[in-house]
Amino acid sequence: MNIRRLQLDVDKAVARPDLLDLAEAIDGVPGVEAVNITVTDIDVETMGTEVTVEGDGIDVARLFAAIEKTGAALHSIDEIVAGDRVIDRVPRIR
Repeated sequence: MNIRRLQLDVDKAVARPDLLDLAEAIDGVPGVEAVNITVTDIDVETMGTEVTVEGDGIDVARLFAAIEKTGAALHSIDEIVAGDRVIDRVPRIR
């Protein structure tokens, strides 16, 4: 399956890894063309982040391993885009 975008909920310790180390580890994964890391919350020991990864043929297993190797923890996969093209999310109107 051609994975093109993943949106992930990733937590890390406040001190290590720093965001640059996490971004570098993700950027080194085959298929990754861009990564965006946004801090969503901080407490005394942990930092919550939203990680968006885009590319063509992202190696998901290596992506998850790279995140965990830095010491960060993958909590959930919040979005997957796969196929020949990217479909942007259209909010449902009720």
